[in-house]
Amino acid sequence: MAVNVILARMGEVTLKGLNRGRFETQLMNNLRYRLRTFGKLAIFQSQSRIWIEAKEEGNPYFEDEERAHELMTAVTQVFGIVSVSLACKFEGDINDIDANAALYVKKHLERNPSHKTFKVECKRGNKSFPMNSPMICEEVGAYILEHFECLSVDVHNPDFILQVEVREFNYVYAGKLMGHRGLPVGTAGKGMLLLSGGIDSPVAGYMMASRGMPIDAVYFHSYPYTSEQAKQKVIDLAKIVSKFSGRMNLYIVDFTKIQLDMVKNSPHDMLTIVMRRVMLQIAQKLALQSDCKCLITGESLGQVASQTLEAIAITNEVADMPILRPLIGMDKEDTIRISRDIGAFDTSILPYEDCCTIFVAKHPKTHPKHADIEEAEKNLDIEAMVKQGAGENLEIIEI
Repeated sequence: MAVNVILARMGEVTLKGLNRGRFETQLMNNLRYRLRTFGKLAIFQSQSRIWIEAKEEGNPYFEDEERAHELMTAVTQVFGIVSVSLACKFEGDINDIDANAALYVKKHLERNPSHKTFKVECKRGNKSFPMNSPMICEEVGAYILEHFECLSVDVHNPDFILQVEVREFNYVYAGKLMGHRGLPVGTAGKGMLLLSGGIDSPVAGYMMASRGMPIDAVYFHSYPYTSEQAKQKVIDLAKIVSKFSGRMNLYIVDFTKIQLDMVKNSPHDMLTIVMRRVMLQIAQKLALQSDCKCLITGESLGQVASQTLEAIAITNEVADMPILRPLIGMDKEDTIRISRDIGAFDTSILPYEDCCTIFVAKHPKTHPKHADIEEAEKNLDIEAMVKQGAGENLEIIEI
């Protein structure tokens, strides 16, 4: 009897050496956690493949193609997965392969009536099977041509490719849903993301999570100058990022008094730089408390006044841990493309201001020197600001 299963393909994990087992174990754990709401599942690995099956009959995510797409989408959001396919699994010899391949093609053509050409590809993992891969391709292709007069073979540019895999069981499928690649979250040290309501920082968090990094996030909230809608927007963005990065703590810093103090006691053209320096120090304090090894920002070189090389160098000076900027050399359109791809763009462009967009100078200093920052901070109690931001009225939301 044939049943539907999910076939997931691993990517960069397979290039690992002696530590490959640790990466594979983390990937399997992440999959089990991500798919916990899809019923009782059997998830196991064979070579560079991961197979996902229903433990109980009647699981709708395997019986209905639209529901199966929901499950497959969840699998693609787990870093370490290159692609997934919905496959038909069965036992038997070449006659069973022919029959199940024909049944699969029939259903495929019902869903895709415009498809007129095909080719067959085969992987024979079971070396005891009496036919090799080219022989299986030839036999299955001939059987399909015999039973579907509407189809013809095109080995160069077919409408669909019928895949046959012969292992302990046999599998047939066509098409792939592409994943987000990367390395399993949990295989690298933890990072603290400075999360705003814009386009860039959620993408930065996503990109570092794709390198195996679990993340927490910190948001600086200046109520009533920034609204409760702005705060909710950031919470929603954190939820979107967490689909890929897993669970995170979102630290919401009450930044109003701190920011007003800076506005009152710092030159306006240096306000953005001073604010970034204080933010980094607060974020670092929270990072140390939550065992994070680095800070992550969405800065891109030259994008705004506070992102010139001189400004970045001045802000870096206040941090004792690495500051990762995965977007530093990216074009804005590339960042927007990733934002759309992960489902964050529509939320990021909602018209609610964050603290970085209020009290902005018309002509900010773009090439600050040490003398400028010393002058700008001489009337500020930075230590008290950091202590206040990381302690007083700090809100922690588990995402």
